[in-house]
Amino acid sequence: MKGVHGMNSMELLRELARSDKIAFKKHALLRMHQRGISAEEIKEALMEGEVIEEYPEDKPLPSFLVLGYAGERPLHVVVALDLEERMIWVITAYEPSIEMWEEGFRRRVKR
Repeated sequence: MKGVHGMNSMELLRELARSDKIAFKKHALLRMHQRGISAEEIKEALMEGEVIEEYPEDKPLPSFLVLGYAGERPLHVVVALDLEERMIWVITAYEPSIEMWEEGFRRRVKR
């Protein structure tokens, strides 16, 4: 999916993360606290990550599942991208489990 100025979504997410244009929904902060994930780890994951799923029809904003790493720790970060405000909204974040994700954490396990 192309973002603004011809950038792809991940390039735009990286640029916004680098510029600290990251906001956290209340749910995300609660889950991050429960899971021991810091805002710095989220930023690191977004700056180095890759979009593995896109949800362009999500309302009110299109959202994405990003796989990134904070050091050696894999993280899945669900974000909504507000192109008008040029802001990333973190919806939730978690450490993917091998029971639900194939090796590499890019594809869901087929049931």
